[in-house]
Amino acid sequence: LRECRSDEQAWLVVMSDAEIDAIIDRLVAVRGGKPGKLVQLAEPEIKMLCAKAKEVFLAQPPLLELEAPIKICGDVHGQYYDLLRLFEYGGVPPEANYLFLGGYVDRGEQSLETIC
Repeated sequence: LRECRSDEQAWLVVMSDAEIDAIIDRLVAVRGGKPGKLVQLAEPEIKMLCAKAKEVFLAQPPLLELEAPIKICGDVHGQYYDLLRLFEYGGVPPEANYLFLGGYVDRGEQSLETIC
């Protein structure tokens, strides 16, 4: 992790692809464990993952052309272990294609893990 100053005077955290992959590995490492086990994420890691996700979303066209087969999933609502179970049954990205319809966070106790 390294920090840099942006033109808007906000601190940004720059992370390599290897560091992002390591965070994802930590997030999926709890798979198969007792539901509710927390994943330790540092604030800069969370901010960077959200910034990267925003970049991806903003780079996509308003109309997505998706390839079949695809799994369409409803609201997850921060239920992180339900999300892991979906990946367990349907395959993990990028080996499997998913379309999540929204409602990623707000009710479950692990909304940060879910969004990351």
